[in-house]
Amino acid sequence: MHQLTLAEIARGLADKKFSSEELTRALLARIHQLDPQINSFISVTDELAISQARAADARRAAGESGALLGAPIGHKDLFCTQGIRTSCASKMLDNFKAPYDATVVSKLAEAGTVTLGKTNMDEFAMGSANESSYYGPVKNPWNFEHVPGGSSGGSAAAVAARLLPAATATDTGGSIRQPAALTSLTGLKPTYGRVSRWGMIAYASSLDQAGPLARTAEDCALLLQGMAGFDAKDSTSIDEPVPDYSASLNASLEGLRIGLPKEYFGAGLDPRIAELVQASVKELEKLGAVVKEISLPNMQHAIPAYYVIAPAEASSNLSRFDGVRFGYRCENPVDLTDLYKRSRGEGFGAEVQRRIMVGAYALSAGYYDAYYLQAQKIRRLIKNDFMAAFNDVDVILGPTTPNLAWKIGAKNNDPVAEYLEDVYTITANLAGLPGLSMPAGFVDSLPVGVQLLAPYFHEGRLLNVAHRYQQVTDWHTRAPNGF
Repeated sequence: MHQLTLAEIARGLADKKFSSEELTRALLARIHQLDPQINSFISVTDELAISQARAADARRAAGESGALLGAPIGHKDLFCTQGIRTSCASKMLDNFKAPYDATVVSKLAEAGTVTLGKTNMDEFAMGSANESSYYGPVKNPWNFEHVPGGSSGGSAAAVAARLLPAATATDTGGSIRQPAALTSLTGLKPTYGRVSRWGMIAYASSLDQAGPLARTAEDCALLLQGMAGFDAKDSTSIDEPVPDYSASLNASLEGLRIGLPKEYFGAGLDPRIAELVQASVKELEKLGAVVKEISLPNMQHAIPAYYVIAPAEASSNLSRFDGVRFGYRCENPVDLTDLYKRSRGEGFGAEVQRRIMVGAYALSAGYYDAYYLQAQKIRRLIKNDFMAAFNDVDVILGPTTPNLAWKIGAKNNDPVAEYLEDVYTITANLAGLPGLSMPAGFVDSLPVGVQLLAPYFHEGRLLNVAHRYQQVTDWHTRAPNGF
């Protein structure tokens, strides 16, 4: 049963081939047996999962139906879950049990999903490798010596290892799409405001967005259907009707205009990845798509702009973790200043401290105009580039990452080298656009992903392109050895 996709699980439950409780128990046993190899979970919620599975089975027995009713999933450990540890993979929140559910969690629970546990991540979602977690690094199921990508590496590794069919994740600068690419999954970052951020512990509020990680575009459509929608509790949530994402999956790609930015294929891109990207373009052309070269001239400024804006917002958001209200508190402080300093110094890891300091510096008097304000101006130029491009094309295609998954620890002493791995993904966050990564092959037995970007609220278009591509390729069906 662990090889079933969400869509196959929905059909199996509807046809009474198995119950949600049977499936849930099988997957929980698999998690306990195999997860010690990859460390993808922080908390496994056996009792909650069995209870939710029984409730889902009862709802089906009473005549209720639904694609997600009884489907087991996991939640990235920054979504608040009532009565369950929500740690953000940080010592700072190691003892924090949320008093309420995030909107994403409550919406999916209403749809009938079963929560198997909370997945590992980079501490406070800061990282591209899932190495900064207080609970240890997550290992890539395709090769245990390599990273799975981050910050949603736990969700990605768990789905890739067939420990569960799908999981929630978040994307601030590529943290859904990049681990999807490095673990041969489909990952979707929706338009900013499409999915509520209420109850999602913030890293950078103007960039963070929740989305699904699964094996197929079809599964991502099902999960996004349950997650998306307006939420009055989130001031950045957009009141826009939610379409039926599954309805357009099989639409024809005849005449679809695909843009290939020339800036994506310059120095820094592994030529073997470039070959697979071009191969995916040829497959889409066979399906009727038309390809043309475009330009995103301000892409070169994306990395410096992002790494001013994101740390600036992080330094503000993380100021609440002070050792007073909740979370970690140092022992025997001599005064209030000592309490603040030592609680934060001991509670936050090195990468989080680095970004807080960078952000505080960028926002300080005398530097705000020179750094933060300039970065916001660049952000607008990047958005304008995309708007101009979408006048001529329907989707933009390119590599998700410039390199293959690197070995654990290889970039620990060079943070900038890790930051550069986000070069193709962060522009979508800066502009607020939807983006999707889909499996496109392997190099040296490590997965490669292709990224698609679309105009605002055109998630359905991304899912359609990915689904049609997955109908003529089998990269998304392959599983790591041993899983």
